[in-house]
This record gives sequence, structure tokens and C-alpha cells, in this order.
Amino acid sequence: MRIAHITSGAAGMYCGSCMNANTIASALIERGHDVALLPTYTPMRIDEAPVARDRIFFGAINVYLQQRWPIFRRTPWLLDKLLDRPALLARLMRWSYEVDNEEIGALTLSMLEGESGHQAKELEKLVAWLRDDFKPDLVHLSFAFFLGFARRLRQELKVPIICSVQGEEIMLDQLPTAYRESILTEMRSRVRDVDAVVSPCHDYAGYMRELLGATPDQMQIAELGIAADDYLSLPSRALDANDPANAEDDGAGPVVGYLARICKEKGAHVLLDAFLLLAERHPTARLRMAGFISDHDKPYIAEMEAKIAASPHASRIEIIGEVDREAKLAFFRSVDVFTVPTVYREPKGLFLLEAMASGIPVIAPNHGSFPELLARGGGELVPVDDAPALAEAILRQIEAPEARQTMATAGRQAVRDHFTDESAALRIESVYQSIVSDRPPISHP
Repeated sequence: MRIAHITSGAAGMYCGSCMNANTIASALIERGHDVALLPTYTPMRIDEAPVARDRIFFGAINVYLQQRWPIFRRTPWLLDKLLDRPALLARLMRWSYEVDNEEIGALTLSMLEGESGHQAKELEKLVAWLRDDFKPDLVHLSFAFFLGFARRLRQELKVPIICSVQGEEIMLDQLPTAYRESILTEMRSRVRDVDAVVSPCHDYAGYMRELLGATPDQMQIAELGIAADDYLSLPSRALDANDPANAEDDGAGPVVGYLARICKEKGAHVLLDAFLLLAERHPTARLRMAGFISDHDKPYIAEMEAKIAASPHASRIEIIGEVDREAKLAFFRSVDVFTVPTVYREPKGLFLLEAMASGIPVIAPNHGSFPELLARGGGELVPVDDAPALAEAILRQIEAPEARQTMATAGRQAVRDHFTDESAALRIESVYQSIVSDRPPISHP
């Protein structure tokens, strides 16, 4: 099958959605499919071997210029191509600046308007390349914010279109009310242009079906997976607690780990509050937090750092920041218990799978994808946004090495059996095949 998978760059950030797109595309290629993974806005930044095409559609510079000044909506494609060079966009990723939510709202709405939006020229470039060069059997859009592409793609390519959903409401909730309502109205109209809406878990499928107004027949579930080999081979402190060779430090005390973007949505402050409670009761426990820190989140981080500095346990808390693949593996080798206590319904939970594959027992809030991921073992659930409950769960785990070992064993096995990249590729392949073979084309007026 020839599959065009349209995803998004993340402006220099290691992005779970980008990594998942690359992981699935790579596994599908291994299974013999011809996959064109097509980044938009900026190049992708991932910590695995990349399989994306060396071409950017909807390049960030052109998208911005076309949004702000009408003249750039009519410039020749050849001129635009100079601004879409991956090397130039990669340099752009190093620049950080604040973007007003009004501006983000206007741009998001315009992109959803597709053929009638300010970036209609960019959409025609994508349509032309797919129609004349790649000729896919199916197009996979990575986000609901790409629904504006579907109508023109279906008209020109006459192939099925599917769209993943994976956390769009976080951005929606940050936008001014007027833009949010206009964007939702456009999304609810455009969702009719796709054959299927694919969610990584049942909980999120129900939520997004209601939000988008999708039909029951459109909703599909395809659980995610990770390229797990290097995680599964890691020494584990939980599984080999008596082997000093598996400790990365001097064994001064159990380590609680967090690895995700360090921000309010991921619940970093909840974990900090829980650890400060834990530290009063456990004299040697330590906390290590790693992950991307955006300029937008720096005031939030500053508040956390002030709270840490005022604590008598400050020396036991470390905020590491962003890590590459090698540093990520070293981080997991040093952790006894792992948690990312998101305050929103996390639809993916890839960080949980990475920790489970690494032989680390996990603790997660009881919402989003987490109950479904942990139904096969590997950890425990706690109430959402409840620092005392999280502190109790961490304490239980670090004081019960045998139970921790049991959880770690179950988590590793769950990843081996259900959450590898190959397993995920089989699930999405099944969705593709059902749509291509069984679904009649959607008729349009």
C-alpha cells in the first residue's frame, strides 16, 4: 500500500506525536508498505532514525507570511520553495518568540478553512505533489487541525482520508473563546470529509467523537507502540535491585523519575508537591525531572524552582531539562519509580510505555489513556491532580521492592506483547485495510 502520512514538525522540540509518526512509518516500511512521511511547518526533531521525506509542506515562513500579508498568497511557487528549504527552517527552529493566542487562533482557523483559507496555495502544492508524484492509496492526517486539507485531497486524489486525534483540546483551551468556537465549528464541518477518525485509546475516542461531532462509524481505535528494543534491554533497578552494576549513581536513595515536557498540563507541579510530602517521610528519596522547557513555560518553571529553593529538601530535587536518546536511556537506568501525573486526559502515554519497557514500575492518574495502558499491568492508578495520593503511591512502591519488581516485570511484558512498534503498525495497518477495502467513498455535494 502507498501511504502518505502528513505530520507536523514541532519547532525544535522533541515531540511525542512526531516520534510516534516516525515510529509507525518506519514499522510500516519494514512491513513492505511505501510510506511518504511528510512534515509540515518545520523539520521533525526525533530521537530515532528518521524516515521522513526531505521536503517540507506548509513551511512555517510561507504560512506566516501568507497569514499576515495578502501579496504572499500570490507569489510564485518557485520563490516560495526558497523559503521552504529544510536547512533554513531548521535554523528557524532555534529562534524562540512568543506568539499571541489571537494570532494562533486566526492561523489555526485559516488552516482549517483549507481551500478558502489564506494558505490555500500551500494546500495546492501538497495536492499537486501527491497527485502527480506519489499517487497514494490512502492519506493519513496526524491531527484534527489538518482536517482542512481533506476536502481538496479527496477531490483530487479520490482515495480514502483518515485523521488521527491526539491532544488537540489542549491548544483549543488556550485560545480566545471566539476563535475556539469558530475553530470547533469548522472542525465539525470538515470531519465529514474524512473516512475515519483514529484515536489511540477508547477514552479519548469518546471525548473527541463528541467534540468533533464524528459519527460512530468514523471512530476507530489504534493503540500506539514504541521502538522498544533498547528500552527492553536496559538494566532495571526494580528488576535487579541487588545488582550494584545496575545503579547509575552511588545508591544514595530511591529515585522518582519524570520524563515529559515540563509544563502545567503534564502535572509537573503535582509531582513536585507530592515529592515534598514524600520527602518528609522518606529521608533519602530523590526526584529527577527531565523534558523540554519552552519559553512559554519558563514562568511556571520559575515558580517551581522558587518552591524547591525554599524547601529543606532542595538538594534531593533535580530538574534536568531536555535529553537526547542516549541521555534518556541513562535517565531510565537511574530511576526506581516513574510518573507523569498529567492534569489533562493524556491520549497517548508514550512516556509511560518507555518507562515500562525499561523495567520501571509506573504511577499514573486515573484518566485518559492510562487506565487502558495499565490494564495489562505495569503500575497503578491514582486520583487526578491529587498530590497526597500520589505521594502515598510512590511511598508504597519504594518501600515494597518485591511488589515493585512484580509491577516492573508485568510492564515489560505488556510492552513486549502489545506495545511495540510492530504491534502498533499491525493495528493501524488493519484500520487502513478496512477503509480501503470496505468503506464506500463519501459523496460530496
